[in-house]
Amino acid sequence: MFANYLIGLREGLEAALVVSILIAYLVKSGRRDALPAVWAGVAAAVALSVALEATLELTSAEMTFEQQELFGGSLSIVAVLLVTWMIFWMRRTSHALKAQLQGRLDHALAMGTGALVLTAFLSVGREGLETAVIVWGTARSTGENTEPMIGVALGLATAVVLGYLFYAGAVRINLAKFFLWTGAGLVVVAAGVLAYGIHDLQEADFLPGLNNRAFDITDTIPPDSWYGTLLKGILNFQPDPTVLQTTVWLLYLIPVMALFLLLPKSRTNTPAPASRETTATA
Repeated sequence: MFANYLIGLREGLEAALVVSILIAYLVKSGRRDALPAVWAGVAAAVALSVALEATLELTSAEMTFEQQELFGGSLSIVAVLLVTWMIFWMRRTSHALKAQLQGRLDHALAMGTGALVLTAFLSVGREGLETAVIVWGTARSTGENTEPMIGVALGLATAVVLGYLFYAGAVRINLAKFFLWTGAGLVVVAAGVLAYGIHDLQEADFLPGLNNRAFDITDTIPPDSWYGTLLKGILNFQPDPTVLQTTVWLLYLIPVMALFLLLPKSRTNTPAPASRETTATA
């Protein structure tokens, strides 16, 4: 559940920041008449994300076991690619996010209501679609459906509350540090999802080595024990991984984590005006 809470919080906070910046900018510019268009774009993005999640569930339910494993393993790899791209993108652009969004909003206002709806839809929809794919992949890796959904729902709810508090000026947070530590956590989560995706592909006979175990500590950490369940839910830990799973896990985790932590942050030279657009600091 914690891994999905982290995903919901991370993706949800990005979306909440986007919405709060768009709304605050319109309010400050005296364009409250354009607010319904923003909310319409947000609603459409949320609806599309929910539809994608439902489609993934329904599609997999109609497949044979081998097809499910191949589909699930492939989607897990896609989810890892999305997580990796997302954390590096936010690491580099968090300082300039406000300026980028305001520039897009100025163009949308000049073009009309349709462009404004599309701007809000695209800005929020990216996070929503990423969340749908990532959560589906992590839910498959834990073998549960209810707890991952509860975790992501709690994360999204926390993000909505934080987004409102940012807009209202009630809280301040160092976004650079927030995205750094949550990003590092998601690298670990993504490594586990990737390893599980490899295991799915092995079970589908798409990749070899299903019975070639790297180690087996099921006697020490039983999968059905509370601590085994906890490790699986948080880190996608498997007590008897294959050699290929372990190799891929290490080849992803070590270089990606090192690159993420050592990557220099980009900075914007445009100072943020003192207003209630957002009081979050980077």
